[in-house]
This record gives sequence, structure tokens and C-alpha cells, in this order.
Amino acid sequence: MAHVRSDGPLTGVVEKGDQGMKFVIACVFAVLALQATSQEPQKPAEEKAAAAEAKPAAAAKVVNPVSATPESLANGKKVYGTDCAMCHGKDGSGNGDLATDMKLKLRDYREATGLKGMTDGEIYEVILKGKGQMMGEEGRLKPEQIWNVVNYVRSLGRK
Repeated sequence: MAHVRSDGPLTGVVEKGDQGMKFVIACVFAVLALQATSQEPQKPAEEKAAAAEAKPAAAAKVVNPVSATPESLANGKKVYGTDCAMCHGKDGSGNGDLATDMKLKLRDYREATGLKGMTDGEIYEVILKGKGQMMGEEGRLKPEQIWNVVNYVRSLGRK
């Protein structure tokens, strides 16, 4: 039990502190501080939907600045083999080991319809940001590397 010395009618000093109470109070302040910094203002559902639609629409208009040269395709194939084949398959069939283990149904990039309706900018955006369970490559790959992968993936359907 802590001994309290009364210095006046509204003050008290804990001489031998209740360490448990100090710890609880410190934790409460820490949680409140973390919660206050991590909250962002809530947006109405309409704004969230519009923002989600705006990103793909903008990506659809982005033009691939990297020509599909033999060098670009070779570099794209190398990155694809390291970062993409585990899910999308070495040949782009969509049945890589990880996709099979996770029971994922992925596009077959060898088929002409595999990327039908997707612009290079949209493919770039998926590689950059990820989609569904796919992690994006943002911060890991340079833009030119991603464009090389876009070129390589496009080439799979032309064989």
C-alpha cells in the first residue's frame, strides 16, 4: 500500500509508489498516442469508390516508355523468373508452385485472351501496387525493370 503525504487539500505525493499503477498509466498513454497518430479521417463510401476507380483509369492512359527490344525482353524475363514465376509459372501459364499451393486461379499469359483489355499502364500498375494476394514491387524494382516485365509478359501471348 502506498503512503500518501498530503501537502494540501488537493495534492498528494506518493512516497512509495504503486509500480503496477504507474505501468498501467504509461501503457494507456502509449496506446492513446499511437491511436491518435494512426487515425485518418473517414471518407464517405462514394469518395473511396471514386478514388479506387480513378487510379485504374489513370493507369490505363499511361504509355509504356520502354520499347520491347530483345534487351528489354531479356531483362524482363530475368526479373519475371526471379519475382513472378513462383506464382505465374515459368512459362506464364498461371500454375506456378506457390499459386498451386495456395489454390489460386491465375491468368494464362500464353493465351491471347490472357491480357486482353489490359493496357501496358494497367499491367504496370498491378506489378507496382499488387492485386488481391499479390504483393506489389513498389520500392523493390525500378520503373524500367517493371516496364521490362510488362514487355516480357506481353511477349508470352505472341508465341
